[in-house]
Amino acid sequence: MRGERRAPRCDPRTLALKALIDVNRSGAYANLALDNQLKGARILSSEDRRLATTIFYAALENKLQIEWVLKQFVAKMPERIVEDVLHIAAAQLLFLDRVPDHAVVNEAVKQVRTLGKEPFVALVNGTLRSLIRGRDGGEIRYPSPDSDPIKYLSVMHSLPEDLARRLIGQYGMEEATRMIAYRPDAHRLTIRPNLLRYTPESFAAYLERRGIPFSRGVTPYGFLVSGGGDLLKDPDYRRGHYSIQGEGSILPCLALAPKNGQHILDACAAPGGKASLVCEMMHLTGRVQAWELHDHRCELLRAAAKRLKLDNLRVVSRDATIPKPELAESFDAVLVDAPCSGLGVMIDKPDIKYRISDADIQSLSLLQGKILDACSAYVKVGGRLVYSTCTILKEENQDRVKDFLVAHPEFEMDPDDSWLPGPLKPHWQRGWIQVQAHRDGIEGFFIARFRRTAS
Repeated sequence: MRGERRAPRCDPRTLALKALIDVNRSGAYANLALDNQLKGARILSSEDRRLATTIFYAALENKLQIEWVLKQFVAKMPERIVEDVLHIAAAQLLFLDRVPDHAVVNEAVKQVRTLGKEPFVALVNGTLRSLIRGRDGGEIRYPSPDSDPIKYLSVMHSLPEDLARRLIGQYGMEEATRMIAYRPDAHRLTIRPNLLRYTPESFAAYLERRGIPFSRGVTPYGFLVSGGGDLLKDPDYRRGHYSIQGEGSILPCLALAPKNGQHILDACAAPGGKASLVCEMMHLTGRVQAWELHDHRCELLRAAAKRLKLDNLRVVSRDATIPKPELAESFDAVLVDAPCSGLGVMIDKPDIKYRISDADIQSLSLLQGKILDACSAYVKVGGRLVYSTCTILKEENQDRVKDFLVAHPEFEMDPDDSWLPGPLKPHWQRGWIQVQAHRDGIEGFFIARFRRTAS
């Protein structure tokens, strides 16, 4: 229509470049940066959306290796935006085979011109053609796994050296290498049924009727789907038939083992997947309080409650680190899914590994301890406390459990593993489990289960 504003036309490689610039320049989270670019572009085919996504994540997941390689072909790196163009192109040349080499080079040159960086056209063209020759001739040099194993792991798997060194110190070289090197064969989305509408069996039949390919996950409610399109736009998703939730995120709810009619607290609840599942597991009986510090994140919780029709979910804007004496021993169970470094989900969110510093880890550990100390007071005698994170660092997990038990003799570890899916039981440590993506095929969550024995 005349006067109607239309989103700009955008090809997949330029879209991936813009998303990468948002991450590198503005500190945007990868998934949000890509989503914003996909939404802002004029209608793209499903194939182009997939190509943009593939290029973007190839560039981000392999960031350090790409930087290492480019330095071998560029004497002095140009200004950052031109470096981003080289980075996107190198990601395609080194890790993807869908786009012909000449098309990658031509598109990079075009992007530089579009950005008004004409003086760098020759540099971009020459660098990429040299990279192709070096790749095909086996001339690209990488660190030696024997003489410098930490540098080798860091470059080849794009993990900062400090993190590689930390994981090796905690898990040993062999196990840490498996953790760092792991990449799933395919990225599949995990969804779970709304338990107010479906049993796992009837949900499987529902997916079959819709022709959505799936396989069953490790947890009883987890369904791994592919080829379902953009499920956030699916009318049945909007009507509350199912939720998008990773299996690692389902496990703390299973550990909580809520019963009908209970009063339960989810102390760090946004965006709402766990609180919603607990409401559904109680069949809308009892009450789930969902606390969140920031108002805009409280809105995510309210939106989830509205979409799933969860009348037993109460959203409260509250700082979980501040004790509330009036709530002492008032909840049957408390879930503390604490803020953490997120390194257990870095396969799906690769930008996480480039953001976390030693200072961040120390600060998060202190915050986790404060939340545990405050919220444990709300558990009734005989009630349950579940502590969970989506990280694989012992400072945020096992160390927090040890410190908590020393400070709170009124709690003990709960050794019962009846809630745990069978494939994970061998890794249960009589009260806690560290799930590992490379070993278990689901996100790297930590779950600890406590029981209150005294006031």
